Amino acid sequence: MTDSAADGYGGLFGAFPYAFRRSDSRLFRLYVVAGGLLAALLGLGFGLAFVVSIAQSTGLAAGGTSSFVRTFVLMVGFLVVLPVVGPVLLVARHHRREGSDARYDRAVAAAGLVYLLSLYLLVVASIPPEFVLDGEPTTRPVPRGVFAPVISLLYAVPAVASPLIPAAAAALVWLVHRRYR
Repeated sequence: MTDSAADGYGGLFGAFPYAFRRSDSRLFRLYVVAGGLLAALLGLGFGLAFVVSIAQSTGLAAGGTSSFVRTFVLMVGFLVVLPVVGPVLLVARHHRREGSDARYDRAVAAAGLVYLLSLYLLVVASIPPEFVLDGEPTTRPVPRGVFAPVISLLYAVPAVASPLIPAAAAALVWLVHRRYR
């Protein structure tokens, strides 16, 4: 029996229950559940998008734009989902190599939650000023309420720059890992 089989850690899917059991941090345990569910939903969504891109490109000549679109869907999916599962993998690895450290677990979980929030901020920032919804021309909603200044700021972000929001949050996860390890 290998070392990983003895402690119940069997790769990506085994890392979630392993990290959940080994961590003393409630914040990290919350992240394991929330991040795991979101990773599964995102993986399903990008998987379905990949299948749709294959279905839409059948009958077209091989290669070219259709191959690029399929590859692009997979790469974007990978770049979005990896930082969601990253904190769990980092904590599981940390527990196997160095033992339990609730401070590290809390810090990585907090950075992971910032990344999850950044995905929502990406969606808000990337809403175009005018778009078509169910065949009707529509404009994005006017910011109201307590978060109106934040939403206005997100609306001001150019669409091309909106991916920088989750990229910065993903970098934060890595920096927190490096700082607290």
